[in-house]
Amino acid sequence: MKAYEAAPPVTGAGATAGPVGRLRDKMAPPIPGSAFWGWAGPILVTLFGAFLRFNRLSLPHAVVFDETYYVPDTLSILKHGVELNHVSNVNPLLLKGDTHILLRTGEIVAHPPLGKYAMAIGQWLFGLTPFGWRFSVALFGSLAILMVARIARRMTRSTLLGCVAGLLLALDGLELVLSRTAILDIFVMFWVLAAFGLLVLDRDKTRARLADAADQLDPESFHDPRVVEVGDADGGGAPDAGPAAEPDEAERASAELSAVFPAMPRLSAEDKDRLGGPKLGIRWLRVAAGVCLGAACASKWNGIWFLFAFGCLAIAWDLGARHAAGFKDRVYGVFRSDARWLPLWFGVIPAAVYTLSWTGWFVSSNGYDRNWAAANGNHTPIWGSIDSWYQYNKWMLGFGLGLDAPKQPYKSNPIGWLVLQRPISFYWSASSHSCGSKSCASEVLAIGTPAIWWGASLALLFCLGWWLWRLIGDMALSRPAQRDWRAGAVLLCVAAGWLPWIWFYLHDHRTEFFYYAVAFDPFLCIAITLCLGLIIGPAAASSTRRAVGAVVAGGYLLLVLLNLAYIYPILTAEIIPYSDWLSRMWFHSWI
Repeated sequence: MKAYEAAPPVTGAGATAGPVGRLRDKMAPPIPGSAFWGWAGPILVTLFGAFLRFNRLSLPHAVVFDETYYVPDTLSILKHGVELNHVSNVNPLLLKGDTHILLRTGEIVAHPPLGKYAMAIGQWLFGLTPFGWRFSVALFGSLAILMVARIARRMTRSTLLGCVAGLLLALDGLELVLSRTAILDIFVMFWVLAAFGLLVLDRDKTRARLADAADQLDPESFHDPRVVEVGDADGGGAPDAGPAAEPDEAERASAELSAVFPAMPRLSAEDKDRLGGPKLGIRWLRVAAGVCLGAACASKWNGIWFLFAFGCLAIAWDLGARHAAGFKDRVYGVFRSDARWLPLWFGVIPAAVYTLSWTGWFVSSNGYDRNWAAANGNHTPIWGSIDSWYQYNKWMLGFGLGLDAPKQPYKSNPIGWLVLQRPISFYWSASSHSCGSKSCASEVLAIGTPAIWWGASLALLFCLGWWLWRLIGDMALSRPAQRDWRAGAVLLCVAAGWLPWIWFYLHDHRTEFFYYAVAFDPFLCIAITLCLGLIIGPAAASSTRRAVGAVVAGGYLLLVLLNLAYIYPILTAEIIPYSDWLSRMWFHSWI
């Protein structure tokens, strides 16, 4: 799997001349093709996906699944800035648009407030109606399609493959259902995806800056005999330099070479700084990524796992970039320039965003546990608020870790999520004669499109095997690195969104549901796209080879489209004959 499988060689106006041009084009190749279609293609795919999400959005005219919690909470935030308790018979009143449902006492809630602030936009614009309370999730779910298309385009250097990735997400049943149901998980997915996209963009810009900096080294005034042509440990395909020397090893190497070549001076601290590469500063794209990760955590706590994953990803990309640019002391360069910002990017900024999302609770007097500190003897003005907030979040953590509902019929083992072992029904209604049949059914089943999820299972296995095989080869043969950074990134993102749930299920026996998997859904689509790019073949392949690959890839996309069309009625609560509903229940565990 080449680093930029679908990109043709860069020639003409898009290419830069000279050695630095070749290095820059290797480390951060320009995206070929029309800039217009680079936006127009993804936007067209997004409009198609938005139609699927907004069409009949007000149906079913019912309070679906956990909308019974989030809709009144959102109304309360819109009116009072904090969640308040509501009357017990809330569902019929919500359907009537009755806003007089709130009490004056704070309500204990299990999740942070930011996602409910986002949903409040729809209620503010369109009122307390099913369309109003679902508007924001449909909007965020649609915009996620655009982001996936643009991110995959940048990763593959192919507008076509970018549009394929966006189309796959547009056609996925789980993302569709979560974009039509007013609950929080679509916001976690959106902000995690946005953070990943910003990191990918920062990766390109950083590699270009390092390539330019490498060209500025004056070989007449500075030369280090230890520096040889280097490979890109990040998958860029440059020649290899071997393992980076530790600082003490570098000093010994310089001393030995100085003894052989007396005219060659011992390396100074300044020279070592130059060998490590330039300082890159705060890197505002990573600041923005930290904001997005904070927003993910402020929507639902499972966003926290991506903080650790993306921090590791950022360091790995930085090491690979400096290695590819020819800076021998890449470890020293990364820790000198980049690692010191990690606590800010992936710690302070996300924590600040999370804290700010609670502003409504802090300024209120009747939020749940708002006066806990005073009731327990802590009357210090600022510290008392922090203490109360800490106790509230402590309870939320305990609730999240200890959720146990053994009689819940739709709980699922996360190990089976990729193969759709146990989807969850958000809504079900049976009726007579309303569909022209004696027995009719209407359902919202939160299930992924089988052709996508089963295909993604194979794609992930291939990406894992391919990446490990190339890694073993790189280590055993000491060759220029050939592992694909894109496969590694996608695998890491899926692992961050999936493996923690497996741990909690096996270790804590926590009750879990399939729809949690929407957090890593976009990365499944990107994994499939990478494999489809291999099937289509590189730009330099023969026309016959690419034609055959295009037919195979096109046939798969057609299968996905037909698969979604078939299950679409049970995703969107269409009223159909019971026999038609039953024919879509391919396995007993789907019922």
